[in-house]
Amino acid sequence: MTVSAFPWPGLARKRHPLINENIRYFKELDQSRPIEEYDFVVFDTELTGLDERRDEIVSIGAVRIRNLRIVAGDTFHVHVKPTQPLPKDSTLVHRITPQNLVNAPLLDEVLPRFVEYCDKALLVGYYTALDTAFLNRFAKRILGATMRNPCIDTLRLARVHLELCGLPRRHCHGEGISYSLAGLSELYNLPAFVPHDALQDALQTAYLFLFLVKKLQAGGYRTLRQLFRAGHGARWTL
Repeated sequence: MTVSAFPWPGLARKRHPLINENIRYFKELDQSRPIEEYDFVVFDTELTGLDERRDEIVSIGAVRIRNLRIVAGDTFHVHVKPTQPLPKDSTLVHRITPQNLVNAPLLDEVLPRFVEYCDKALLVGYYTALDTAFLNRFAKRILGATMRNPCIDTLRLARVHLELCGLPRRHCHGEGISYSLAGLSELYNLPAFVPHDALQDALQTAYLFLFLVKKLQAGGYRTLRQLFRAGHGARWTL
């Protein structure tokens, strides 16, 4: 018998108090202040697979940025026990084994902790569409609504930066350049971290984000609104 995080998916769940506070705060976010005045949480997930309807989260990693500096020791990293057996193919990618998850908590317990950790910070990720799709799906089921923290995609920021550097547009969108997280980090001579580990990938993304923000600031992107538009960010929807 498997344990479901929310055994009656057709039944509307009352919103968690953390989500209510999250919605209230981000309803009228002031985006006019300089970028360095905001807190950011850079996050990553590891998954059982890429099917947004059936696969699950098995790890979440995150680091905090304040005053455009990584806050040493202020991290979030946890393994999550899926409700279905862990596919062998996914273990080959992220190296998380069934044994690693024997005593891991369910997402019911982890997700509220993650929302609390993020608090009033803006979210940052690499190719955020995938991570946010999974978080949105489970936040609706477990917490009654999705997080409203605006999310900035470092992949899009990298394309904006390279266009500003005069790189031909076709290259800025994939031709001739590796736009993987490792590829961009190598391109910009940033420190290398262990790939496909949620916390390590969050750290790698944080270094990439800080590098790109400082380059974009020099190019005139000074406020959160300007950065947000550059990254084509969008609020998460219900």
